[in-house]
Amino acid sequence: MSPPVRRTVLTLHVVISVGWLGLDLGLLSLGVAALTTGDPEVLRASYLAMDVFGDVLIVPVSLGALLTGVLLCLGTPWGFVRYRWVLIKLVTTLVAATASIIALRSHIETAAATVSKALPGESLSLDLGGVDRVLVIAPSVALTLYVLNVALSVFKPFGRTAYGRRRSARPDRAAGPRRAATTPPVPPSP
Repeated sequence: MSPPVRRTVLTLHVVISVGWLGLDLGLLSLGVAALTTGDPEVLRASYLAMDVFGDVLIVPVSLGALLTGVLLCLGTPWGFVRYRWVLIKLVTTLVAATASIIALRSHIETAAATVSKALPGESLSLDLGGVDRVLVIAPSVALTLYVLNVALSVFKPFGRTAYGRRRSARPDRAAGPRRAATTPPVPPSP
């Protein structure tokens, strides 16, 4: 991957990942508001807003972060399994994307459908069967995973995997073509 393409993909990855973090902060805020309010309109608005975010943003943002991360693995020396921190980030992103797309969206849809059944102004005495708590816990767990991924990106801990150590030890598989050392020409003596 050429340096301009790599920087472009890296920029997209950071922007999308920060967007995903912001989306989950918003979902967490709405989940907490819905869980703690006594106002039926706040409850209704919170779950309906979560539903809009869930329908419109969760899939493209989570898949966008995953796809740009995979592109960076393919196009840079970091690879998929050469470094433990990259492998951990890949696994946590896969877990977060899968959980967000499959589990979180379905819980959001359940809560939104439940509040949609009540008429505006009608007192909402809802039994969400624990969905209200899941809509606080799930974004909290996701945020923890994102912060972990940020820390991994900054600190790059744990070193290489066994595969990465073997790969770097082989001279024919080194990190790239070696340049011949050149010495500047010595001017002739007078």
